[in-house]
Amino acid sequence: MDMRLRSEVYPLATTFTISRGSKNQADVVVVEVEAGGHIGRGECVPYPRYGETVKAVVATLENVRPALASGLDRTTLQQTLPAGAARNALDCALWSWEAAQASCRVFELLQAPMPKPVTTAYTLSLGTPTAMEAAASEQSNRPLLKLKLAGDGLDTERVAGVRRGAPDARVIVDANEGGNPQDASSLVAQLAQLADLGVELVEQPLPADNDALLAQIEHPLPLCADESCHTMHDMPRLQACYDLVNIKLDKAGGLTEALQLRDAARVAGMGVMVGCMVGTSLSMAPALLLAQGAQVVDLDGPLLLAQDRTPGLHYEGSLLLPAPVGLWD
Repeated sequence: MDMRLRSEVYPLATTFTISRGSKNQADVVVVEVEAGGHIGRGECVPYPRYGETVKAVVATLENVRPALASGLDRTTLQQTLPAGAARNALDCALWSWEAAQASCRVFELLQAPMPKPVTTAYTLSLGTPTAMEAAASEQSNRPLLKLKLAGDGLDTERVAGVRRGAPDARVIVDANEGGNPQDASSLVAQLAQLADLGVELVEQPLPADNDALLAQIEHPLPLCADESCHTMHDMPRLQACYDLVNIKLDKAGGLTEALQLRDAARVAGMGVMVGCMVGTSLSMAPALLLAQGAQVVDLDGPLLLAQDRTPGLHYEGSLLLPAPVGLWD
């Protein structure tokens, strides 16, 4: 099997800010595999939070080129590369190739029903309370807004501002590990304030490597593991601390592991959120299969771009339609 690699850059519509910094473009790596006259494609988004760069991801994939030429398949890939962006791109490309070889779609390989449209959250960039209220007003027609928080003492004002700007929208928030694991009383108070403001869910309120406190406190609204949750091997620890897990293909290392993680979460009685890094529709298409039946869907990456790839996914407002033939599978 041959493999082609390329990096691509997609400018964002506006600067996107979270507590860890700002970005103006999406840097992605695209993998194409070819054998027997069939081509498969996958995309990943290297994420600095996990020590990933475009250069490092490309180098990792180059290292498996000989194994791929010698017959490396999707099953063997899971033991060859660790979870992360590089494995995700190749795993998704192999799913795409398998579907092309079988002259079908990936959902048919999975023996799953045809995907249905899903409603995605729309993420508001971190800013001042006034700026976030204005941003919420501009997106007030969307049914579900996701806010980035900063942990700087102004987060309650941010949520209140968004509530004023988009009074009819449901709201979830992403704390991006911003809480203090040594200050239980402040965390409990903040969660209560967020619940009073009608927030429906909080992602990752404490650092991933220091979140055990969550198992010891009462929380009036559901907590969702993001940075704490990568693969199904994380599940035993997460059950005591969280109510949902946020599954992202780039964290899990591809659709193969993500499907197993989703099933493990359901067996454990946990809810499923399907999220994404900021990438193009090629990243979202496999995640859309994973999102079927999820409690929360956050696949808004293409909505944040100045221009998505063509062909791309079609959004009717926040309603994400099934992927067209030719985008991924």
